[in-house]
Amino acid sequence: MNEPIINRVSKSSLETIDIEIYRLKGNRCFFDIKNVLENGLVLRENIFREYVKMHDWSKYSNQFVAIGCSSNAILPSWSKLLVAASLKPYAKKVIIGSLEQLETVLFEKVLNEIDFSKYLNKPVIIKGCSDLTIPESAYGLLINKLQGVAKKISYGEACSSVPLWKSEK
Repeated sequence: MNEPIINRVSKSSLETIDIEIYRLKGNRCFFDIKNVLENGLVLRENIFREYVKMHDWSKYSNQFVAIGCSSNAILPSWSKLLVAASLKPYAKKVIIGSLEQLETVLFEKVLNEIDFSKYLNKPVIIKGCSDLTIPESAYGLLINKLQGVAKKISYGEACSSVPLWKSEK
């Protein structure tokens, strides 16, 4: 007696969210102020201002840019602001911080625009094993958006998920 195999996952109300699809497309880059400093440590104001004035900022067109310094230099706060002001007309997004912080800011923007009501009272699995680098903070933002909407939140795949949260309703 051969009974047909039934895919219970496809017939359930289970919703899978692949956070990777919410990652904004575009190049990301880190503008390292260290490269403009004398010996990678000392900011000479006149030299720095001349660099900022003469640098071709258009090469950052349509990119997401994080501004920071990879050395232990002590920088005046205006130095990063000056770079940010120069990048603003060209880049899609400019932040002062790391590439991971940039990615967090981008995910926050996208996740804030999503209508999560479609997950109301449904079990949700946040897909694991992304091909792209997704910061943990993005998963945290997603959990915050789903709690109070979803019935249950798990992480992984339908065949082997890890329960994270369950509504008390």
